[in-house]
Amino acid sequence: MLGWAITFFIVAIVAAVFGFGGIAAAATDIAKILFVVFLALFVVSVIFHLVRGRKPPL
Repeated sequence: MLGWAITFFIVAIVAAVFGFGGIAAAATDIAKILFVVFLALFVVSVIFHLVRGRKPPL
């Protein structure tokens, strides 16, 4: 999921460089949403692993 967020961020940067403002804004919004979802899932995963007594995978 983090890979998708990075991909959309790169698409946004390239689109902004070439002057496609609408596409850049949309790609930036998608990248932000995916990054927040990734962080939320990571935190939930760490909490569950701590509760179960396992170390979180790094």
